[in-house]
Amino acid sequence: MKTLAIYSNKGGVGKTAAAVNLSYLAAQAGARTLICDLDPQSSATYYFRIKPKLKAKARGFTKVGRQIENSIKGTDYQNLDLLPADLSHRKLDITFDHLKRSKHRLEKILEPLQDEYDFIILDSPSTINLLAVNIINAVDYVFVPLIPTTLSVRTHAQLLAFCKKHHYNPRKIHPFFSMVDRRKKLHRELMASMSEEFQGVLQNPIPYSSVIERMGLAREPVAVFAPRSAAATAYGNLWAEITERVFLAGQ
Repeated sequence: MKTLAIYSNKGGVGKTAAAVNLSYLAAQAGARTLICDLDPQSSATYYFRIKPKLKAKARGFTKVGRQIENSIKGTDYQNLDLLPADLSHRKLDITFDHLKRSKHRLEKILEPLQDEYDFIILDSPSTINLLAVNIINAVDYVFVPLIPTTLSVRTHAQLLAFCKKHHYNPRKIHPFFSMVDRRKKLHRELMASMSEEFQGVLQNPIPYSSVIERMGLAREPVAVFAPRSAAATAYGNLWAEITERVFLAGQ
């Protein structure tokens, strides 16, 4: 089993859209896939038309054991399950802080599922606290959407400093460009400079696209309601790069 987080300490960068679409692509390739919605805003849960509710809320979620399986829901797509978000997730960092081995609690929560799935993909909230520590400790890979803007450069540098402070392997972090508008000179210039400045930037960007914004209306992955769109092609190319470049290199 491989565990992935779509994570950024910056909001509004396309984390949930990436998590939903990459989870769908993994499942369509035949891999047993679970998307775990850790964001109290529950957007990934909404996209899959599932009610955002966990049994026993945060207390039930944070208990180690197989209880978590009772909250997992099937989606409309073969091989793809969802662990819904819950509003109580807004207190996850506080809840973890009161438990033993607080920095590794999420890892223990997901442990019983390792034989059930080929991929567990975490849709993470924008935070850089104890929950972020748990997310990075729990996964094999962290994929970070980067909008080519100066603020994204700044926040990604903050994330790398955070990882260095906590002694995380920087090879675990894999940025990719998100919401790219190649008509903008600034986007083109920053993509070039960020690819040189930051290690391991993936080379298949996700475009800024009205099709991706329509996910909120369609409540489906892009490849389902707009399979021939540039956005669907972009997510497919990104997933292919992840499987062929990142996973094979990590074996």
